[in-house]
Amino acid sequence: MTITMKKLGLCSAIFGAGLLIQTPAFAAESVTVYAAASLTNAVNELDVIYQKKNKTQIKTSYAGSSTLAKQIEAGAPADVFISADTQWMDYLQNKQLLAATDRINLLGNRLVMITPKDRPIKLKMDKSFDPGKVIQGKLCTGDTKSVPVGKYAKQALTSLGWWDKVQSRLVETEDVRAALNFVARGECQVGIVYATDAAISKDVVVAGIFPESTHPAIIYPVGLIKKNTESIKFYKFLQSGQAKAVFKKYGFSVSQ
Repeated sequence: MTITMKKLGLCSAIFGAGLLIQTPAFAAESVTVYAAASLTNAVNELDVIYQKKNKTQIKTSYAGSSTLAKQIEAGAPADVFISADTQWMDYLQNKQLLAATDRINLLGNRLVMITPKDRPIKLKMDKSFDPGKVIQGKLCTGDTKSVPVGKYAKQALTSLGWWDKVQSRLVETEDVRAALNFVARGECQVGIVYATDAAISKDVVVAGIFPESTHPAIIYPVGLIKKNTESIKFYKFLQSGQAKAVFKKYGFSVSQ
């Protein structure tokens, strides 16, 4: 039976969803950005850069893409949405909350398996390897039914023939940062997160990188939910060379 720890992940999801960037007192306009939790560090830095150059207040909310999409569907005041997969952007487009012409594939990422830094393990990321030989504790990742990283994880584990061997050890979280934190604290022996998440934590190490052939390409689309002068300007800024340089710094691949 799959172990669920939604209660443990709930606090971080609620905190992430409600996290707002404090803005300069002189800001006359505002843009509300809903972004996948894995983008927290990069988008926070971009917000600071943008606010220094524009008299615009950037309000940023982070959570799992599924949570954010559902909030937008329910009427949350998002102007711009950045999802960690195309499916949740498609979901909003199919609900006619987003036009096909107002979205673009912005970023890419890799899927990795991590362990606490002080308890590293060795994995061979192919079908010949039995993960049960080294994974004796819990395995954390996002909810495999709704959170993008969890969906990618299940597809990758299934492709390698590992799913049935590790499913009973699975701990499903509200977003990728919750999974990262469980591993960083040693509550999970291993976790499946994005390479960019692993890179920002000094408490975890990468045990293995999933071959790209084991799961669909990890694509982050950005979309305009509400079109106005300020939201369009920020949407274009996210596609600028300056923004791409910041995304690259945090390990994302960017569209040309």
